[in-house]
Amino acid sequence: MGELRVLKGADWNLEIGAITELVHKHPNGPAVLFDEIKGYPQGYRLLVNSMGTLSRVALTLNLPSDLSPMGLVEAIKHKLANLTLTPPKIVKDGPILENVYQGKDINARVFPAPKWNELDGGRYIGTGGVTITKGPDDEWVNLGTYRVMLHDRDTLGFYISPGKHGRIHREEYFGRGEPCRVALCLGQDPLILAVGGNELPYRVSEYDVVGGIQGEALKVIKGPFSALPIPADAEIVIEGEAHPNETRMEGPFGEFTGYYASSMRPEPIIKIKTIMHRNNPILLGSAPGKPPYENAFFRSFIKSATIWMQLENAGIPDVRGVWAPPAGGAMSLIFLSVKQRYPGHAKQAALVASQCGAGAYLGKYIIVTDEDIDITDMEDMFWALATRSDPQQSIDITRRCWSSPLDPMIPLGAPSLNSRAIIEACRPYEWIDDFPLIVGANKEYLDAVKERWSRVLFD
Repeated sequence: MGELRVLKGADWNLEIGAITELVHKHPNGPAVLFDEIKGYPQGYRLLVNSMGTLSRVALTLNLPSDLSPMGLVEAIKHKLANLTLTPPKIVKDGPILENVYQGKDINARVFPAPKWNELDGGRYIGTGGVTITKGPDDEWVNLGTYRVMLHDRDTLGFYISPGKHGRIHREEYFGRGEPCRVALCLGQDPLILAVGGNELPYRVSEYDVVGGIQGEALKVIKGPFSALPIPADAEIVIEGEAHPNETRMEGPFGEFTGYYASSMRPEPIIKIKTIMHRNNPILLGSAPGKPPYENAFFRSFIKSATIWMQLENAGIPDVRGVWAPPAGGAMSLIFLSVKQRYPGHAKQAALVASQCGAGAYLGKYIIVTDEDIDITDMEDMFWALATRSDPQQSIDITRRCWSSPLDPMIPLGAPSLNSRAIIEACRPYEWIDDFPLIVGANKEYLDAVKERWSRVLFD
């Protein structure tokens, strides 16, 4: 596609992070493959911004690359709504077994984990990977994207926000006084990251969704230590276990809100038991930060599609679009467009979006507007907010909702709770037909004029 650049000789200490920030902020910034990283031999590589453009998100999700932003959201919704869950297929061999290390040969420092930002508390090897877990009493396998800090040769940090499925699994083991075995897939098909980094219903395995999206079962091997299913063609996998009451100071880390909100605190560790990687391995990086950044960009499309699907599953009619913009980390802002069919329709849609499975975590502002507004266009969206809402009449607040310690507005040590603002930026239903008309040419005439004159005006 012409969207990859190869850089040689960059420094893992801050320089790779700064380059990543530059490509995140550049319109249609390329994916970047780092090789010959300072202090590392050729072939120990790092890929960033793998899904940083609309075309690369579409490619990853096996969808057409010529769609508009809302067209891509709708295509993802359609795919998810009609998905055939396809469990993984267990195989005995795969490229991930080309190099296997255990015991005294374990050394996680062979991989070029960056120190992404100056104030980070260390090097983070896990930003674009997934943590694979399952509960002690069933076979449900979860894949979640949680940050992983490199402590030393055989020890990793293991931070997971409260309420996430991987944390629920870990707490089940710790509650019994038992270790929690995990497999960390740190380089793999970006599709696995795209699915693992979004909210799926409880007890639905991300592996099954990945198989459904790609149209065939993902091949997995059984981990030699964890016995967990591991992608057979993964680049890098680390197995280990976390024990109750074994912690080390973790963080700080520049998170998806754009702040160092989680500070430094004791968190569980993973003692490494097995390291596996294919020849010339590629570590996948997807570091968050102040928007815009890649992780929020690709999550916006999948999160929006999932909320839209869940609104329809809840019986909300005539939802015309959902957009969780990257500016809110694909979490704190949710924009909806609806064609109002009855009194209270807009409020109903916004309330459900604020608490459905895909929209509940760390939401803050849910703004609902009419179907004529392009909710992916901030100018259009805020024009609607400025002209179709009244602060006293249009805003409702819900309290004590699910948030995160990573929210910079929650004081350290306070419960992870926040409030939600439900904002109706719609023409009032009770006098919608009498609402003032919009200034400007109609779309059909404007398109015709554009066709005639745009080359002279803009080329």
